[in-house]
Amino acid sequence: MLAVRHCRNLCAPAVFARHLRSTTPALRASVPTTTSRGGAVTDPSKYFDGESLAEHQARTRVDDPSNRTYNYALIGGARFMGASAARAIVVGLLASLNPASDVLALASIEVDVSNLQPGNCMTVKWRGKPVFIRARTDEEIEAATSVPMSELRDPEADDARAQRPETLIVLGVCTHLGCVPINGAGDYGGWFCPCHGSHYDTSGRIRKGPAPLNLEVPPHSFVDDTKIIIG
Repeated sequence: MLAVRHCRNLCAPAVFARHLRSTTPALRASVPTTTSRGGAVTDPSKYFDGESLAEHQARTRVDDPSNRTYNYALIGGARFMGASAARAIVVGLLASLNPASDVLALASIEVDVSNLQPGNCMTVKWRGKPVFIRARTDEEIEAATSVPMSELRDPEADDARAQRPETLIVLGVCTHLGCVPINGAGDYGGWFCPCHGSHYDTSGRIRKGPAPLNLEVPPHSFVDDTKIIIG
């Protein structure tokens, strides 16, 4: 008799609701969406204080402190790993843009021209390119300064190319296809490129042939009368 009475009391809606609220979230989540009692379908949402079963399950999962700790740790770890990967990519990209150590070592060179005599030309290597340093005679200087600008394909005054009239410094690279011109040759006494027939005068300016521009003047400065820094 006591067992039957206890079973009847437990089956009462109010008693069942209290019993359901006292159980664990996992047990409450196992309640079916509908129940049949006496041939009628009963909505179990009234046992969750007006919440639907889905809302109640979602709330109990969010409110579980162990789940919150796990979610925060997972999200925080993912963000940290993403930030670390982005930083590594940026640092690697910036490092790749820096010039190599051998390039930095040749960024500038010092050249001794104490043995260079008027009319002669010496060649040095700077950044992998030949550089012509020519000690010009008075006749070569006169020939370079007396040319009208209207006759030049790439007009440029001689004093804008030579810091000191007696010393001209140009890259030994033809502006047509990058060949190395021959010093003291050609129709204008400067340089001649035998590959395609470009003629440069004693100021390194293009006068004849397919080259479109004058020989480039690299950045340079004079330390004194016998030393030049190129670069």
